Amino acid sequence: MCGIVGLVAHEPANQLVYDSLLLLQHRGQDSAGIATAEGGIFHIHKTKGQVREGFRTRDMRALLGSMGLGHVRYATKGAASNEQEAQPFYVNAPYGIVLIHNGNLTNTRELTSELFHVDRRHLNTNSDTELLVNVLAHELQEQVNGRDLDPEQIFAAVSRVHDRVQGSYAAIAMIAGHGLLAFRDPFGIRPLVLGRRLAADGVREEWITASESLVLESGGYEIVRDVAPGEAIFISLDGEMVSKQCHASPRLIPCSFEYVYLARPDSIMNGISVYDARLRLGNRLADTIAQHSPIGDIDVVMPIPDSSRPAAMQVAQKLGIEYREGFYKNRYVGRTFIMPGQAERKRSVRQKLNAMSSEFKGKNILIVDDSIVRGTTSREIVEMARAAGANKVTFTSAAPPVRFPHVYGINMPTRQELVAHDRKIPEIARELGADHLIYQEVADMQAAITEGSDVTELEMSCFTGDYVTGTVSPEYLAWVEANQLS
Repeated sequence: MCGIVGLVAHEPANQLVYDSLLLLQHRGQDSAGIATAEGGIFHIHKTKGQVREGFRTRDMRALLGSMGLGHVRYATKGAASNEQEAQPFYVNAPYGIVLIHNGNLTNTRELTSELFHVDRRHLNTNSDTELLVNVLAHELQEQVNGRDLDPEQIFAAVSRVHDRVQGSYAAIAMIAGHGLLAFRDPFGIRPLVLGRRLAADGVREEWITASESLVLESGGYEIVRDVAPGEAIFISLDGEMVSKQCHASPRLIPCSFEYVYLARPDSIMNGISVYDARLRLGNRLADTIAQHSPIGDIDVVMPIPDSSRPAAMQVAQKLGIEYREGFYKNRYVGRTFIMPGQAERKRSVRQKLNAMSSEFKGKNILIVDDSIVRGTTSREIVEMARAAGANKVTFTSAAPPVRFPHVYGINMPTRQELVAHDRKIPEIARELGADHLIYQEVADMQAAITEGSDVTELEMSCFTGDYVTGTVSPEYLAWVEANQLS
Protein backbone atom coordinates (compact mmCIF):
# COMPACT_ATOMS: atom_id res chain seq x y z
CA MET A 1 0.00 0.00 0.00
CA CYS A 2 1.29 3.42 -1.00
CA GLY A 3 -0.21 6.80 -1.76
CA ILE A 4 0.22 8.34 -5.21
CA VAL A 5 -0.78 11.59 -6.91
CA GLY A 6 -0.08 13.14 -10.30
CA LEU A 7 -1.26 16.42 -11.77
CA VAL A 8 -1.01 18.80 -14.71
CA ALA A 9 -1.58 22.43 -13.71
CA HIS A 10 -1.05 25.94 -15.02
CA GLU A 11 0.76 27.02 -11.87
CA PRO A 12 3.76 25.58 -9.97
CA ALA A 13 3.04 21.93 -9.18
CA ASN A 14 5.40 21.53 -6.21
CA GLN A 15 3.08 22.84 -3.48
CA LEU A 16 0.06 21.11 -4.99
CA VAL A 17 1.82 17.74 -4.89
CA TYR A 18 3.22 18.36 -1.40
CA ASP A 19 -0.22 19.22 0.00
CA SER A 20 -1.67 16.11 -1.64
CA LEU A 21 0.97 13.87 -0.08
CA LEU A 22 0.17 15.23 3.38
CA LEU A 23 -3.39 13.99 2.85
CA LEU A 24 -2.10 10.58 1.77
CA GLN A 25 0.44 10.19 4.60
CA HIS A 26 -1.71 7.49 6.24
CA ARG A 27 -0.92 5.25 3.24
CA GLY A 28 2.83 5.16 3.85
CA GLN A 29 5.44 6.58 6.20
CA ASP A 30 8.69 4.86 5.14
CA SER A 31 9.66 7.41 2.48
CA ALA A 32 8.30 10.15 0.24
CA GLY A 33 9.19 11.54 -3.16
CA ILE A 34 8.15 14.34 -5.51
CA ALA A 35 9.07 14.86 -9.16
CA THR A 36 8.17 17.85 -11.31
CA ALA A 37 8.66 18.57 -15.00
CA GLU A 38 9.95 21.92 -16.25
CA GLY A 39 9.65 21.60 -20.00
CA GLY A 40 11.82 18.60 -20.82
CA ILE A 41 13.70 18.66 -17.50
CA PHE A 42 12.75 16.55 -14.47
CA HIS A 43 13.40 17.70 -10.91
CA ILE A 44 13.24 14.96 -8.27
CA HIS A 45 13.57 14.89 -4.49
CA LYS A 46 13.25 11.66 -2.48
CA THR A 47 13.63 11.22 1.25
CA LYS A 48 13.21 8.68 4.03
CA GLY A 49 10.46 9.25 6.56
CA GLN A 50 7.33 11.35 6.40
CA VAL A 51 6.55 14.25 4.11
CA ARG A 52 6.89 17.05 6.68
CA GLU A 53 10.26 15.68 7.80
CA GLY A 54 11.81 15.24 4.39
CA PHE A 55 11.02 18.38 2.38
CA ARG A 56 12.66 21.69 3.25
CA THR A 57 12.17 25.06 1.60
CA ARG A 58 15.30 24.60 -0.51
CA ASP A 59 13.98 21.24 -1.75
CA MET A 60 10.64 22.72 -2.73
CA ARG A 61 12.23 25.66 -4.55
CA ALA A 62 14.19 23.23 -6.71
CA LEU A 63 11.02 21.39 -7.82
CA LEU A 64 10.15 23.61 -10.78
CA GLY A 65 7.43 23.13 -13.36
CA SER A 66 3.65 22.85 -13.63
CA MET A 67 3.42 19.06 -14.00
CA GLY A 68 4.26 16.81 -11.09
CA LEU A 69 3.72 13.60 -9.21
CA GLY A 70 4.33 12.36 -5.68
CA HIS A 71 4.51 9.19 -3.65
CA VAL A 72 4.42 8.10 -0.02
CA ARG A 73 5.81 4.61 0.53
CA TYR A 74 4.87 1.75 2.74
CA ALA A 75 7.29 -1.00 1.75
CA THR A 76 5.74 -4.21 0.42
CA LYS A 77 8.69 -5.13 -1.80
CA GLY A 78 12.36 -4.63 -1.08
CA ALA A 79 13.47 -2.97 2.16
CA ALA A 80 11.86 -0.04 3.95
CA SER A 81 15.29 1.19 5.03
CA ASN A 82 16.70 1.36 1.49
CA GLU A 83 16.51 4.97 0.33
CA GLN A 84 17.35 3.90 -3.23
CA GLU A 85 13.98 2.16 -3.38
CA ALA A 86 12.05 5.33 -2.57
CA GLN A 87 9.88 6.46 -5.46
CA PRO A 88 9.67 7.95 -8.07
CA PHE A 89 11.90 5.96 -10.44
CA TYR A 90 13.48 7.47 -13.54
CA VAL A 91 14.66 6.08 -16.87
CA ASN A 92 16.14 8.30 -19.57
CA ALA A 93 14.77 6.56 -22.67
CA PRO A 94 12.56 6.94 -24.53
CA TYR A 95 12.14 10.69 -23.96
CA GLY A 96 12.64 10.37 -20.19
CA ILE A 97 10.07 8.75 -17.91
CA VAL A 98 9.44 9.19 -14.20
CA LEU A 99 7.00 6.71 -12.60
CA ILE A 100 5.31 6.02 -9.27
CA HIS A 101 3.34 2.91 -8.41
CA ASN A 102 0.94 1.64 -5.75
CA GLY A 103 0.58 -2.14 -5.61
CA ASN A 104 2.68 -5.24 -5.92
CA LEU A 105 3.81 -7.20 -8.98
CA THR A 106 3.67 -10.97 -8.63
CA ASN A 107 5.84 -12.07 -11.59
CA THR A 108 8.96 -10.13 -10.62
CA ARG A 109 11.27 -13.11 -11.15
CA GLU A 110 10.15 -13.57 -14.74
CA LEU A 111 10.23 -9.84 -15.49
CA THR A 112 13.72 -9.46 -14.03
CA SER A 113 14.98 -12.23 -16.32
CA GLU A 114 13.21 -10.81 -19.38
CA LEU A 115 14.51 -7.30 -18.80
CA PHE A 116 18.08 -8.52 -18.54
CA HIS A 117 18.18 -11.22 -21.20
CA VAL A 118 15.69 -9.84 -23.75
CA ASP A 119 15.16 -6.11 -23.20
CA ARG A 120 18.80 -5.55 -22.16
CA ARG A 121 17.85 -3.20 -19.32
CA HIS A 122 19.76 -2.76 -16.08
CA LEU A 123 18.04 -2.86 -12.68
CA ASN A 124 19.68 -1.25 -9.67
CA THR A 125 17.27 -2.22 -6.85
CA ASN A 126 14.87 -4.94 -5.75
CA SER A 127 11.88 -2.63 -6.22
CA ASP A 128 9.07 -3.88 -8.43
CA THR A 129 8.41 -0.24 -9.36
CA GLU A 130 11.79 -0.14 -11.10
CA LEU A 131 10.68 -3.24 -13.01
CA LEU A 132 7.41 -1.55 -13.99
CA VAL A 133 8.99 1.65 -15.29
CA ASN A 134 11.49 -0.35 -17.35
CA VAL A 135 8.78 -2.54 -18.87
CA LEU A 136 6.78 0.59 -19.76
CA ALA A 137 9.87 2.28 -21.21
CA HIS A 138 10.75 -0.75 -23.33
CA GLU A 139 7.22 -1.11 -24.69
CA LEU A 140 6.98 2.61 -25.42
CA GLN A 141 10.31 2.47 -27.25
CA GLU A 142 8.89 -0.34 -29.40
CA GLN A 143 5.95 1.89 -30.40
CA VAL A 144 7.90 5.03 -31.27
CA ASN A 145 8.22 5.87 -34.98
CA GLY A 146 10.23 9.02 -35.59
CA ARG A 147 10.33 11.96 -33.20
CA ASP A 148 6.61 12.44 -32.53
CA LEU A 149 4.69 10.62 -29.80
CA ASP A 150 0.91 10.37 -29.90
CA PRO A 151 -1.57 8.95 -27.35
CA GLU A 152 -2.30 5.86 -29.46
CA GLN A 153 1.35 4.83 -29.23
CA ILE A 154 1.23 5.34 -25.47
CA PHE A 155 -1.95 3.29 -25.15
CA ALA A 156 -0.45 0.50 -27.26
CA ALA A 157 2.53 0.42 -24.89
CA VAL A 158 0.23 0.19 -21.85
CA SER A 159 -1.59 -2.72 -23.51
CA ARG A 160 1.74 -4.53 -23.77
CA VAL A 161 2.45 -3.71 -20.11
CA HIS A 162 -0.84 -5.42 -19.20
CA ASP A 163 0.25 -8.46 -21.24
CA ARG A 164 3.59 -8.75 -19.47
CA VAL A 165 2.92 -7.63 -15.90
CA GLN A 166 0.96 -9.57 -13.29
CA GLY A 167 -0.31 -8.40 -9.92
CA SER A 168 -1.72 -5.09 -8.74
CA TYR A 169 -0.64 -1.68 -9.98
CA ALA A 170 -2.05 1.80 -10.03
CA ALA A 171 0.67 3.82 -11.74
CA ILE A 172 1.31 7.43 -12.74
CA ALA A 173 4.15 8.49 -15.03
CA MET A 174 5.45 11.71 -16.56
CA ILE A 175 6.87 11.56 -20.08
CA ALA A 176 9.30 14.43 -20.58
CA GLY A 177 8.03 17.09 -22.93
CA HIS A 178 4.70 15.31 -23.51
CA GLY A 179 2.46 14.86 -20.47
CA LEU A 180 1.13 12.68 -17.67
CA LEU A 181 0.11 9.04 -18.00
CA ALA A 182 -1.99 7.11 -15.47
CA PHE A 183 -3.07 3.48 -15.72
CA ARG A 184 -4.57 0.78 -13.53
CA ASP A 185 -4.25 -3.00 -13.51
CA PRO A 186 -6.99 -5.03 -15.30
CA PHE A 187 -8.61 -5.96 -11.96
CA GLY A 188 -8.57 -2.47 -10.44
CA ILE A 189 -7.19 -3.89 -7.20
CA ARG A 190 -5.57 -0.66 -6.04
CA PRO A 191 -7.54 2.61 -6.26
CA LEU A 192 -7.04 5.58 -8.60
CA VAL A 193 -9.41 8.55 -8.88
CA LEU A 194 -9.50 11.24 -11.59
CA GLY A 195 -10.45 14.90 -11.07
CA ARG A 196 -10.35 18.29 -12.80
CA ARG A 197 -10.83 21.98 -12.09
CA LEU A 198 -10.58 25.25 -13.93
CA ALA A 199 -7.28 27.10 -13.76
CA ALA A 200 -7.03 30.57 -12.24
CA ASP A 201 -7.84 32.13 -15.64
CA GLY A 202 -11.25 30.41 -15.54
CA VAL A 203 -10.72 28.93 -19.00
CA ARG A 204 -8.06 26.21 -19.04
CA GLU A 205 -8.51 22.86 -17.31
CA GLU A 206 -6.20 21.33 -14.72
CA TRP A 207 -6.22 17.59 -14.02
CA ILE A 208 -5.29 15.39 -11.08
CA THR A 209 -5.29 11.66 -10.35
CA ALA A 210 -4.71 10.23 -6.88
CA SER A 211 -5.20 7.18 -4.69
CA GLU A 212 -8.12 8.67 -2.76
CA SER A 213 -10.87 11.18 -3.50
CA LEU A 214 -10.18 13.31 -0.42
CA VAL A 215 -7.09 14.68 -2.23
CA LEU A 216 -9.29 15.95 -5.04
CA GLU A 217 -11.91 17.46 -2.77
CA SER A 218 -9.30 19.24 -0.62
CA GLY A 219 -7.71 20.78 -3.73
CA GLY A 220 -11.00 22.06 -5.12
CA TYR A 221 -11.16 19.52 -7.94
CA GLU A 222 -14.35 18.03 -9.29
CA ILE A 223 -14.32 14.24 -8.99
CA VAL A 224 -14.76 13.03 -12.56
CA ARG A 225 -14.63 9.26 -11.97
CA ASP A 226 -12.37 6.38 -11.03
CA VAL A 227 -9.79 5.27 -13.54
CA ALA A 228 -11.28 2.03 -14.84
CA PRO A 229 -9.49 -1.33 -14.51
CA GLY A 230 -7.17 -1.77 -17.51
CA GLU A 231 -7.69 1.85 -18.60
CA ALA A 232 -4.96 4.37 -19.42
CA ILE A 233 -5.39 8.14 -19.23
CA PHE A 234 -3.03 10.62 -20.88
CA ILE A 235 -3.05 14.35 -20.09
CA SER A 236 -1.02 16.62 -22.36
CA LEU A 237 0.97 19.58 -21.11
CA ASP A 238 -1.78 21.97 -22.19
CA GLY A 239 -4.43 20.07 -20.23
CA GLU A 240 -6.09 17.92 -22.89
CA MET A 241 -7.20 14.55 -21.48
CA VAL A 242 -7.70 11.40 -23.58
CA SER A 243 -8.33 7.86 -22.36
CA LYS A 244 -8.60 4.33 -23.70
CA GLN A 245 -9.34 0.86 -22.38
CA CYS A 246 -6.11 -1.04 -22.88
CA HIS A 247 -7.11 -4.53 -21.81
CA ALA A 248 -9.38 -7.02 -23.59
CA SER A 249 -11.24 -8.29 -20.51
CA PRO A 250 -11.04 -5.98 -17.47
CA ARG A 251 -12.90 -6.80 -14.25
CA LEU A 252 -13.35 -4.48 -11.27
CA ILE A 253 -12.30 -6.41 -8.15
CA PRO A 254 -11.05 -3.78 -5.66
CA CYS A 255 -9.17 -4.64 -2.48
CA SER A 256 -11.49 -5.18 0.49
CA PHE A 257 -8.77 -4.11 2.95
CA GLU A 258 -8.94 -0.56 1.57
CA TYR A 259 -12.42 -0.24 3.07
CA VAL A 260 -11.65 -2.17 6.25
CA TYR A 261 -8.51 -0.24 7.25
CA LEU A 262 -6.24 1.38 4.68
CA ALA A 263 -8.21 4.32 3.25
CA ARG A 264 -9.29 7.43 5.10
CA PRO A 265 -13.00 7.35 6.02
CA ASP A 266 -13.71 10.58 4.12
CA SER A 267 -12.72 9.02 0.78
CA ILE A 268 -14.92 7.53 -1.91
CA MET A 269 -13.33 4.86 -4.09
CA ASN A 270 -14.98 2.82 -6.83
CA GLY A 271 -18.23 4.60 -5.98
CA ILE A 272 -18.17 3.34 -2.36
CA SER A 273 -17.94 5.67 0.62
CA VAL A 274 -15.34 4.28 3.00
CA TYR A 275 -17.15 5.73 6.01
CA ASP A 276 -20.51 4.28 5.00
CA ALA A 277 -18.90 0.90 4.34
CA ARG A 278 -17.45 0.89 7.87
CA LEU A 279 -20.84 1.77 9.34
CA ARG A 280 -22.37 -1.17 7.50
CA LEU A 281 -19.53 -3.42 8.71
CA GLY A 282 -20.54 -2.46 12.24
CA ASN A 283 -24.18 -3.29 11.60
CA ARG A 284 -23.29 -6.74 10.26
CA LEU A 285 -20.84 -7.37 13.09
CA ALA A 286 -23.51 -6.49 15.66
CA ASP A 287 -25.74 -9.26 14.32
CA THR A 288 -22.91 -11.79 14.65
CA ILE A 289 -22.10 -10.61 18.19
CA ALA A 290 -25.74 -11.02 19.17
CA GLN A 291 -25.62 -14.64 17.98
CA HIS A 292 -22.43 -15.61 19.80
CA SER A 293 -22.23 -13.51 22.95
CA PRO A 294 -24.60 -12.93 25.90
CA ILE A 295 -25.35 -9.23 25.47
CA GLY A 296 -26.32 -8.82 29.13
CA ASP A 297 -22.75 -9.53 30.15
CA ILE A 298 -21.38 -6.51 28.22
CA ASP A 299 -21.28 -3.12 29.95
CA VAL A 300 -19.69 -0.91 27.29
CA VAL A 301 -18.54 -0.96 23.65
CA MET A 302 -15.17 0.62 22.89
CA PRO A 303 -13.37 1.24 19.58
CA ILE A 304 -9.66 1.10 18.89
CA PRO A 305 -9.21 4.57 17.40
CA ASP A 306 -9.46 5.65 14.68
CA SER A 307 -10.41 3.31 11.85
CA SER A 308 -12.76 1.10 13.90
CA ARG A 309 -14.78 3.98 15.37
CA PRO A 310 -17.63 3.93 12.77
CA ALA A 311 -18.12 0.16 13.18
CA ALA A 312 -18.01 0.40 16.98
CA MET A 313 -20.63 3.15 17.02
CA GLN A 314 -22.99 1.00 14.98
CA VAL A 315 -22.34 -2.07 17.16
CA ALA A 316 -23.22 -0.08 20.29
CA GLN A 317 -26.33 1.48 18.72
CA LYS A 318 -27.68 -1.77 17.30
CA LEU A 319 -27.06 -3.79 20.47
CA GLY A 320 -28.30 -1.03 22.77
CA ILE A 321 -25.07 -0.94 24.76
CA GLU A 322 -23.34 2.19 26.01
CA TYR A 323 -20.56 3.49 23.72
CA ARG A 324 -17.44 4.76 25.45
CA GLU A 325 -13.95 5.82 24.38
CA GLY A 326 -11.52 4.18 26.77
CA PHE A 327 -8.37 4.33 24.68
CA TYR A 328 -6.67 7.65 24.10
CA LYS A 329 -4.60 7.87 20.93
CA ASN A 330 -1.31 9.71 20.60
CA ARG A 331 -1.63 11.20 17.12
CA TYR A 332 2.10 11.79 16.80
CA VAL A 333 2.84 8.07 16.44
CA GLY A 334 2.34 6.51 13.01
CA ARG A 335 -0.02 3.67 12.14
CA THR A 336 1.40 0.57 13.82
CA PHE A 337 0.21 -1.85 11.14
CA ILE A 338 2.42 -0.24 8.49
CA MET A 339 5.56 0.09 10.60
CA PRO A 340 8.46 -2.09 9.39
CA GLY A 341 9.38 -4.91 11.71
CA GLN A 342 7.47 -6.74 14.44
CA ALA A 343 9.56 -5.29 17.28
CA GLU A 344 8.87 -1.75 16.08
CA ARG A 345 5.13 -2.44 15.88
CA LYS A 346 4.98 -3.89 19.39
CA ARG A 347 6.94 -1.00 20.92
CA SER A 348 4.74 1.55 19.19
CA VAL A 349 1.40 0.15 20.43
CA ARG A 350 1.82 1.52 23.95
CA GLN A 351 3.32 4.73 22.64
CA LYS A 352 0.25 5.13 20.47
CA LEU A 353 -2.54 4.08 22.87
CA ASN A 354 -3.23 4.61 26.56
CA ALA A 355 -6.10 3.00 28.48
CA MET A 356 -7.98 5.31 30.86
CA SER A 357 -8.66 3.29 34.00
CA SER A 358 -11.85 5.19 34.85
CA GLU A 359 -13.51 3.70 31.77
CA PHE A 360 -12.40 0.10 32.46
CA LYS A 361 -12.46 -0.54 36.19
CA GLY A 362 -14.81 -3.40 37.06
CA LYS A 363 -16.52 -3.42 33.66
CA ASN A 364 -17.10 -6.10 31.02
CA ILE A 365 -15.67 -4.51 27.88
CA LEU A 366 -16.49 -5.25 24.24
CA ILE A 367 -13.63 -3.96 22.10
CA VAL A 368 -14.15 -3.36 18.36
CA ASP A 369 -11.14 -3.26 16.05
CA ASP A 370 -11.14 -2.99 12.27
CA SER A 371 -9.12 -6.19 11.82
CA ILE A 372 -6.67 -8.56 13.50
CA VAL A 373 -3.59 -9.35 11.43
CA ARG A 374 -0.48 -10.35 13.38
CA GLY A 375 -2.14 -10.09 16.77
CA THR A 376 0.62 -7.85 18.13
CA THR A 377 -1.60 -4.80 18.61
CA SER A 378 -4.61 -6.81 19.77
CA ARG A 379 -2.62 -8.70 22.43
CA GLU A 380 -1.19 -5.46 23.81
CA ILE A 381 -4.65 -3.84 23.86
CA VAL A 382 -6.16 -6.73 25.83
CA GLU A 383 -3.32 -6.53 28.35
CA MET A 384 -3.83 -2.76 28.66
CA ALA A 385 -7.58 -3.21 29.25
CA ARG A 386 -6.95 -5.77 32.00
CA ALA A 387 -4.26 -3.62 33.61
CA ALA A 388 -6.73 -0.72 33.63
CA GLY A 389 -9.17 -2.84 35.63
CA ALA A 390 -11.45 -4.50 33.06
CA ASN A 391 -13.41 -7.44 34.46
CA LYS A 392 -13.89 -9.31 31.15
CA VAL A 393 -12.65 -8.49 27.65
CA THR A 394 -14.57 -9.50 24.54
CA PHE A 395 -12.54 -8.68 21.44
CA THR A 396 -14.29 -8.29 18.08
CA SER A 397 -13.07 -7.68 14.55
CA ALA A 398 -15.03 -5.88 11.82
CA ALA A 399 -13.13 -8.04 9.32
CA PRO A 400 -12.91 -11.84 9.06
CA PRO A 401 -9.82 -13.78 10.24
CA VAL A 402 -6.72 -12.94 8.19
CA ARG A 403 -5.45 -16.45 7.41
CA PHE A 404 -3.49 -16.08 4.16
CA PRO A 405 -0.63 -13.93 2.83
CA HIS A 406 -1.50 -10.79 0.88
CA VAL A 407 0.52 -10.35 -2.31
CA TYR A 408 -1.25 -7.39 -3.94
CA GLY A 409 0.28 -4.49 -2.04
CA ILE A 410 -0.21 -5.10 1.69
CA ASN A 411 2.70 -6.21 3.82
CA MET A 412 1.49 -9.64 4.99
CA PRO A 413 3.93 -11.91 3.17
CA THR A 414 4.10 -14.94 5.48
CA ARG A 415 1.49 -17.25 6.96
CA GLN A 416 3.47 -17.78 10.15
CA GLU A 417 3.15 -14.13 11.17
CA LEU A 418 -0.67 -14.19 10.92
CA VAL A 419 -2.25 -14.99 14.28
CA ALA A 420 -5.29 -16.63 12.63
CA HIS A 421 -3.32 -18.90 10.31
CA ASP A 422 -3.99 -22.56 11.08
CA ARG A 423 -5.78 -21.65 14.35
CA LYS A 424 -9.41 -21.98 15.36
CA ILE A 425 -11.11 -18.96 16.90
CA PRO A 426 -10.93 -20.20 20.54
CA GLU A 427 -7.20 -20.78 20.03
CA ILE A 428 -6.78 -17.23 18.68
CA ALA A 429 -8.70 -15.87 21.69
CA ARG A 430 -6.25 -17.61 24.03
CA GLU A 431 -3.34 -16.27 22.01
CA LEU A 432 -4.69 -12.72 22.41
CA GLY A 433 -5.63 -13.20 26.06
CA ALA A 434 -9.31 -12.32 25.45
CA ASP A 435 -12.25 -13.95 27.23
CA HIS A 436 -14.22 -14.07 23.99
CA LEU A 437 -13.33 -13.39 20.35
CA ILE A 438 -15.81 -12.69 17.56
CA TYR A 439 -15.01 -12.09 13.88
CA GLN A 440 -17.05 -10.72 10.98
CA GLU A 441 -18.20 -13.34 8.48
CA VAL A 442 -16.65 -13.17 4.98
CA ALA A 443 -20.03 -12.93 3.26
CA ASP A 444 -21.15 -10.18 5.63
CA MET A 445 -17.99 -8.18 4.95
CA GLN A 446 -18.48 -8.42 1.20
CA ALA A 447 -22.14 -7.47 1.43
CA ALA A 448 -21.43 -4.54 3.76
CA ILE A 449 -18.77 -3.04 1.50
CA THR A 450 -20.54 -3.48 -1.84
CA GLU A 451 -24.08 -2.62 -0.75
CA GLY A 452 -25.64 0.06 -2.96
CA SER A 453 -22.73 0.12 -5.43
CA ASP A 454 -21.98 -1.31 -8.86
CA VAL A 455 -19.12 -3.38 -7.41
CA THR A 456 -19.99 -7.08 -7.37
CA GLU A 457 -16.61 -8.65 -6.48
CA LEU A 458 -13.90 -7.86 -3.95
CA GLU A 459 -10.27 -8.92 -3.66
CA MET A 460 -10.36 -10.86 -0.38
CA SER A 461 -7.38 -13.20 -0.72
CA CYS A 462 -6.03 -12.62 2.80
CA PHE A 463 -9.36 -13.83 4.18
CA THR A 464 -10.22 -16.59 1.70
CA GLY A 465 -6.97 -17.68 0.01
CA ASP A 466 -8.54 -16.98 -3.41
CA TYR A 467 -6.10 -14.87 -5.46
CA VAL A 468 -8.12 -13.07 -8.13
CA THR A 469 -5.38 -12.72 -10.75
CA GLY A 470 -5.23 -16.50 -11.03
CA THR A 471 -1.43 -16.49 -11.24
CA VAL A 472 -0.48 -16.93 -7.58
CA SER A 473 0.74 -20.47 -7.03
CA PRO A 474 1.79 -22.29 -3.81
CA GLU A 475 5.35 -22.22 -5.14
CA TYR A 476 5.18 -18.42 -5.49
CA LEU A 477 3.79 -18.00 -1.97
CA ALA A 478 6.62 -20.16 -0.61
CA TRP A 479 9.16 -18.02 -2.48
CA VAL A 480 7.63 -14.81 -1.09
CA GLU A 481 7.75 -16.19 2.44
CA ALA A 482 11.41 -17.10 2.01
CA ASN A 483 12.46 -13.79 0.50
CA GLN A 484 10.23 -10.99 1.77
CA LEU A 485 10.54 -9.54 5.25
CA SER A 486 7.46 -8.20 7.03
